[in-house]
Amino acid sequence: MSPSETQLPPVVPPRSWLRRRVLDPLLDLLKAGLSPQQLALTVGLGVAIGLVPAFGITTVLSAAVALRLRLNVAAMQLATHLMTFFQLALFIPFLRAGAVIMGQGDKVANLTVASLRQLIALEGWAAVGKLLWRAELGALLLWAGAMVPLVAVLYFTLRVVFRRVLVRQAATLDSEAEVKA
Repeated sequence: MSPSETQLPPVVPPRSWLRRRVLDPLLDLLKAGLSPQQLALTVGLGVAIGLVPAFGITTVLSAAVALRLRLNVAAMQLATHLMTFFQLALFIPFLRAGAVIMGQGDKVANLTVASLRQLIALEGWAAVGKLLWRAELGALLLWAGAMVPLVAVLYFTLRVVFRRVLVRQAATLDSEAEVKA
């Protein structure tokens, strides 16, 4: 056989970070027997929990929900933690809107470090705690109301997407099996 007749393996382009860290793990879960419905619900709830306007509870909350609903904990953690940037970006808007709902919007609308110092000096830490507590409570109420339609939309959309991916994977596996046989 001459060198020109030998076939070289096809060149595989390097996979992106998004593909390696997000898409491949989700697709592996489909291959591992997780149904498209379960995976869609897991990702939808993970996104919603990842957007909760309270710091430090997303990991525990997502694990508890996943265990309670018998969903995949790793997939929910992945979806939850991918939302961290958006959680941070939405935290102040949620707090401001929550303060408006709870009747303290005028105090939180232009909240700065200087105004917090002044509030502490005039009324003490209890006033700051009360102000932020009410704003946080309102933010959580807004979040809860907004996440119901978000999870529904994500569930129904991702369910269709994951079904199609599963069908495509099955077709690919069948064609590979035929080639090997």
